[in-house]
Amino acid sequence: MTSPVRIEYDSDGALAVVILDKPPLNLFDEALFAAWEQVVDELAAVTDPARPDRARAVLIEARGTVVSGGVDVATFAAIAESPGAVQRAGALWKRLVRIVQALEELPVPTVFAAHGLTLTAAFEIALGCDILLAAQSASFGLVEIVVGLTPSMGGPQRLAERAGPARARELIYTGERCSAATLERWNVVNRVLPDEGFTEAAREYARLVAAGPTCAHAATKRLVATAVRDGVRAADDAVPAVSGALFATDDLHDAVTSFLRDGPGKATYQGR
Repeated sequence: MTSPVRIEYDSDGALAVVILDKPPLNLFDEALFAAWEQVVDELAAVTDPARPDRARAVLIEARGTVVSGGVDVATFAAIAESPGAVQRAGALWKRLVRIVQALEELPVPTVFAAHGLTLTAAFEIALGCDILLAAQSASFGLVEIVVGLTPSMGGPQRLAERAGPARARELIYTGERCSAATLERWNVVNRVLPDEGFTEAAREYARLVAAGPTCAHAATKRLVATAVRDGVRAADDAVPAVSGALFATDDLHDAVTSFLRDGPGKATYQGR
């Protein structure tokens, strides 16, 4: 039986493509949560800098007319009606937040491609990625209020990180669906792309990122994350070690040589 979340490889293995494929609505349930846990473990392994054939970027995309209709409410019903519901729910949220954290901790760029409706857990996974690309007709929502919940897979805090606390509260309090254009204006979506050819355009974007200086991208992720979590001065303090280490990479040496010999923009990178 095919897993509802699987990894395929594109661009000579440099790009790991995570495919969400659980028709008809890609609803999240226990089987899908467990599959995501396995996938993030595999991603950690295949992006390990020690691997000579490492994947150098991750793209997440979905099959079907929607990215996801959200979480199967039967999952919540089973918890709510069981003894120890509070403890069971807490254990589930701990698992699910860890999925998003594992994506954030990958040492390579991560790109989420939203071609259509993207609700609740899928949106929260998207918020854990470095780059969120959306088709013009895509829409997004954290609509947990319909079952008396708040988003609990890291959505509120990551939405606040991108859009600010007032926008995060507004979107979650109302349960409204927001267009790709609105969320681009709020700095949640990075780029809105035409519906026609969206899948290939997102792949091409991810291929471009995968072909870049992977160690430098990892340094960028670390400095940005440090600034967001601990402040700009903490990121400043990290610069000597983080950026200094890049001078031991083949990519920097080769790119400097290429720049001096051929001019800017001619270098190619091997990710090491």
